[in-house]
Amino acid sequence: MLAAALCLCACQPSGEENDKDKTLTGEKVPVDVDLHGVNKVFLLNEGQMGSNNATLDFLRLADGNYITGAFKKMNPDEGGGLGDVGNDIAIKGNEAWIVVNNSGIVEVISARDETHIAAIPVPTPRNIAFDDKYAYVSSWAGAYVTGSYDESFNYVITDSKNPKGQVYRIDLKTKKVDGSVEVGYQPEGLAYYEGKLYVANSGGVSCQLPPDYAYDNTVSVIDCASFKVEHTIAVAPNLKSVFASTDGRIYVTTMGNYYDVHSGLYVIEGTKAGKVADYVSVASICADVVFCIGAENEFDWNSPGEYFAWSCKAGKQTFHNFNFQGIVKPYGLLVPDSADFTADVFIADAGDYFNPGTLHYYRGVEHKWSVTTGVCPAHFAIW
Repeated sequence: MLAAALCLCACQPSGEENDKDKTLTGEKVPVDVDLHGVNKVFLLNEGQMGSNNATLDFLRLADGNYITGAFKKMNPDEGGGLGDVGNDIAIKGNEAWIVVNNSGIVEVISARDETHIAAIPVPTPRNIAFDDKYAYVSSWAGAYVTGSYDESFNYVITDSKNPKGQVYRIDLKTKKVDGSVEVGYQPEGLAYYEGKLYVANSGGVSCQLPPDYAYDNTVSVIDCASFKVEHTIAVAPNLKSVFASTDGRIYVTTMGNYYDVHSGLYVIEGTKAGKVADYVSVASICADVVFCIGAENEFDWNSPGEYFAWSCKAGKQTFHNFNFQGIVKPYGLLVPDSADFTADVFIADAGDYFNPGTLHYYRGVEHKWSVTTGVCPAHFAIW
């Protein structure tokens, strides 16, 4: 789950200091993170669906304080907290835009001090990207499946709705939705590049429905000027994340079908997609390098993953010998330097998905420190 915009933000110093949240303190970690001009590394914790326990943490680079639950601490009057299932976070200027999936909102806060600015209603939002005027949010548009298991342990569908997904357009100034466009089934990640929006369609609900029981496998390409789908590109089943590199390549990750089609990384050039690598549990991008962590035994649900890491540049892989001892489930990844896993590496470990997770920091491939996060840490952003 990580937006291409993160790395671009990482390379642009904010030039501003923290504000009201200076009084917040947390667990101290030894700061040797080499991110010039960066104030904070945000980590959005998804929480557990239905528990309304999504939270926002941040690492303050000035003093090494790791602050948990920052949104609630800075907005005590927001009784519901951040909401139910934090699905994505991205920075635009001095604002942090947080997609809260099950609550059906996009929460906009100050990146300076985490104070509330706006809560924008969007049905089942998933991920976010920006151009200079708009925020674009992918949406499952109310798709769902309900059912139960019969006496033979067959899953029997009792109710379902499977509309095609939408991308909603939000004016950055007014903080209001001013349009939407239909894409494929259950869109996930999206990325903006030179007037085009690339949207990964997963089919995360359609795969449960007869007669085809099939995932979507397409990327919808939207022309932002007309806000219409220009064409679609077939890639692979169950697409997840989209990244736009600085050299114009569009990278897409797929989760596969969890049976005989593995997860992977693909690159789109023109109207065709080609596979770059197999096995991608999490991925991140900085400049023109895509960083990945994966496990070849990803279909073996009864054993811990045997994870490894690699980076991809222009279709070439470079493998890296990380020591993942102690990491249960790498669920989020941030490599804010394109120097090929040789500088700062942040890995969010979701553990069992129900209890607080762990943030691990590496300098190169050497583990430096770990800190406890909220429940199900997943999505990074830099300010």
